[in-house]
Parts: sequence; structure tokens; C-alpha cells
Amino acid sequence: MEIEIVTEFIKLDSLLKLAGLVYTGGEAKEVVQAGKVRYNGEVCTQRGKKVYPEDTAEYAGQLIKVVKA
Repeated sequence: MEIEIVTEFIKLDSLLKLAGLVYTGGEAKEVVQAGKVRYNGEVCTQRGKKVYPEDTAEYAGQLIKVVKA
């Protein structure tokens, strides 16, 4: 799936919420810190990681590509 952002970047935990893959910020924090999220193909445990257009994130079998609106 593609997620459009109008800002320079979006934080990884916010991206998971925006994509509808988690329901709360607390849930996003838990899955990121548990190492269940991949950022550009590598496991990322930083929930505040800045995700820029053209970056990808993957969680629960869903691949998210960030694009500039």
C-alpha cells in the first residue's frame, strides 16, 4: 500500500497508525520495540524513526511505501 504525506517525514509509529495496521500509539510502540517492524528491509526498534518519501516499512505482512503528496 502507498501512504501519502505532505510533510517532510512521518515517524514510524505514526505511519503504522495512519496505515491502519495498529489502533493506538501504545500498540505501535509495542510492535516497533519488539522488533516486529522492518524499515527499508531491516528490523527497526526506534518508534520515532523518521520515514521519508520513497522509504518502506513492513509489519504483519503488509508493505507500506511512503510517497510525497
